[in-house]
Amino acid sequence: MPAFPNCRRLLLAGLMLLASGTAGAAMNILVFGDSLSAGYGIRQDAAWPALLSRRLQEKKLDYKVVNLSISGETTSGGRARIDDALDRHSPRVVIVALGANDGLRGLPLAQLRDNLTAIVAKAQQRNARVLLVGQRIPPNYGSYAAQFHATFGEVAKARKTAQVDFLLDGVATQVQLFQADNLHPTAEAQPLLLDNIWRGLAPLLK
Repeated sequence: MPAFPNCRRLLLAGLMLLASGTAGAAMNILVFGDSLSAGYGIRQDAAWPALLSRRLQEKKLDYKVVNLSISGETTSGGRARIDDALDRHSPRVVIVALGANDGLRGLPLAQLRDNLTAIVAKAQQRNARVLLVGQRIPPNYGSYAAQFHATFGEVAKARKTAQVDFLLDGVATQVQLFQADNLHPTAEAQPLLLDNIWRGLAPLLK
C-alpha cells in the first residue's frame, strides 16, 4: 500500500515537469533573408535580428529569433531552403526579407513573384504567421525598379500576409549609414532597420 502514494507523487511531479517544460518553450521567429539581415560587415550582435532578440526580452515576449539569413541569398535559394528550415525550427512567425539580390541582377518579375509566393505559402501551410519585407533597387533600373518594388505588395495582398514596405526605409538616403561598399548598412543603421521590421512584426506577436 505505501507504494501507491509514492507512485502518485512521482506521477504528479512528472506531469508538473512536463507542463513547465511546455510552457517555458519559446516560440521561434525565423528570419529568412540575405546579407542585409545576416549582419554583413558588422558584428553579429549588432545586426537587427540580434537587436530584435533583445527587444523581445525587454518586452518579456516569449520568442526566440532564429536567423537563417545568408549573404548573397536570392529568392530562388530561399525557396530551395524553406522546407528544411520549417522542418527544423517549426517557427510561429517567418520574416521573409529576400529579393534585393534578385532585383540587382534584373531577375524577371514573374520569377520573383513565383519564388516569394512559394516561400510565403509554404510557411502559411505550416500555420506560421508571415511578414513579407519589401525591397527597393536604385532608380537607374528604370521602370523595372518600380515594378520590382510593387511585386512585394502584390504578393502580400494575394497571400493576405503582413508587409513592411521597405527594409531600408529612413536609411537608404543617408550615405553615412552605409559601409564603404555603399550597399550594406552600418551598425549604427541597425536600430532603424529593427524599427522598420517591428512595425510589421508587433501585431503578429499578439
